[in-house]
Parts: sequence; C-alpha cells; structure tokens
Amino acid sequence: MTLSIRSAAPADLPLIADLIRALADYEKLAHEVRFDDAVLGEKLFGSRPYAEVLIGEIDGAAQGFALFFHNFSTFEGKPGIYLEDLFVQPAARGSGLGKALLARLAALAVERDCARLEWSVLDWNEPAIGFYKSLGARLMDEWTVMRVDGASLHRLGAESRVSAE
Repeated sequence: MTLSIRSAAPADLPLIADLIRALADYEKLAHEVRFDDAVLGEKLFGSRPYAEVLIGEIDGAAQGFALFFHNFSTFEGKPGIYLEDLFVQPAARGSGLGKALLARLAALAVERDCARLEWSVLDWNEPAIGFYKSLGARLMDEWTVMRVDGASLHRLGAESRVSAE
C-alpha cells in the first residue's frame, strides 16, 4: 500500500466537492451543504484563493482531503494554519492516511514559519478526538467558537457606518 499526499489542482474540483459532501454525511450535516461548485472552484483556484486543499491517495486513488487556510496569531506575530476540514473515506480509515495528511500540514506550517496548526472537532466525535490526542494535539477547552452567519451576518454588516478605505 502506497500513501501519497499532493496539492489539489483545478481539475480536482469535482473530487473535492464529493469529499466535502461525504464529510457532511459523516458529520450528519448534509443538509448544511449549500455551496455552488463553480463558486467553490473560484474561491479555491481563482485569482485570490482563500484556501488550499491537499488530496490524500492510497495506491493512486483519492481517499481523503484536508482543506486549510492561513490565520494569524497576534501574540506570536506569525501566521498559523487552520484546518477547516479533514476527511478520510471510511474504507480507508486505519491506513495512516489521516496521520499523513496532518503530518504534511505540520510540515507546511514549519516550512511557512507558522506558530501553530489548529482546528475544531465536533465534541461527539470521540474517535477523532482520541486520534488527534495520540498525535500530540491538545483540547482548547477554555475557548468557545463564535460565529455570525446568514441573516445575522448581513444585518451586522449593514450596521457598518465606518468608512472602509
């Protein structure tokens, strides 16, 4: 069995879309998937990419992905890598592909002089939490994720009265 990790290319867009949908199914969130494939392609591979994708393969067949982007630590004064999604097809779990994807992300973080690699995990996903802990990750229990989206995002944005020059 040969594991390989490669950067995604525009031709991988249908594969990425399928993997995102498979992840959403696993997380019981398929009803939340609303992206348009063309817009996703523009945001990943257009003139200003907002995220990057690594494709994990076993014997040349895509079996997983990691979608990530840079954030910034003001305290460290350095960028970080935020892993938005990590997914390995159920049949490929236990192959080492998830660890290989995370190891490649860690290597990228080191190569890019990042202060950290971080991500969120659903609190019910005990297998993932155990896996991440086995790699040296630690829970950040003192932090709570906050989000503004949908109508609330638009409403808040409409309240902006400060010039954005």
